[in-house]
Amino acid sequence: MQIFRPGANAIATLVLASIGVIPVLAIGLAYQIVGSAYTTDQDVTRNQPVPFSHEHHVGGLGLDCRYCHASVETARFAGVPPTETCMTCHSQIWTNAEMLAPVRTSLADNKPIAWQRVNKLPSYVYFDHSIHVAKGVGCSTCHGPIHQMKLTRQAAPLTMHWCLDCHRDPAKSLRPREAVFDSEWKPPADAEKSASQLMATYHIRTDHLTDCSICHR
Repeated sequence: MQIFRPGANAIATLVLASIGVIPVLAIGLAYQIVGSAYTTDQDVTRNQPVPFSHEHHVGGLGLDCRYCHASVETARFAGVPPTETCMTCHSQIWTNAEMLAPVRTSLADNKPIAWQRVNKLPSYVYFDHSIHVAKGVGCSTCHGPIHQMKLTRQAAPLTMHWCLDCHRDPAKSLRPREAVFDSEWKPPADAEKSASQLMATYHIRTDHLTDCSICHR
């Protein structure tokens, strides 16, 4: 009497193969999800109380990053501009624009505008804007083509892997000090030689940049 059907061997082989393959696929899928925009928020544009356009203010009018983000060279945080900074111009131009009503209300009520943070890191990650600026890392290296953004979005994944790639080889992210705030800056033709010179100029050593304590304190 036949106990197993003719296709039993094929079924058994498929089951055994699945035992080995499914965990591998599951791990691969997990890595894909962790690195996807769904998890990292890359390219996500957040709703803001005022639809501030970097394309207009930076790309069009040529405002320097430091005009609004005043503490970027001296502190961990770049800083969010106070309402008074906005009103430096908008007390003179577009004074009755409907979209700027929250700015006028903020000034009248002496309450800061509730801007939504676009680039967010976990609380256990230490990041200091000032040291990156001091070492020649340009704003657009992390924030992307900010001068082209009608509404601000997170341009980079900001994952640990992404940060470590730069810390292992920071030379590719460096630029002359005068170009740090130039969102349209392009590397020179001799980029490799220039990067090597900048590494020396900024006294950057890589032997400790991947230590855990650099970002987790």
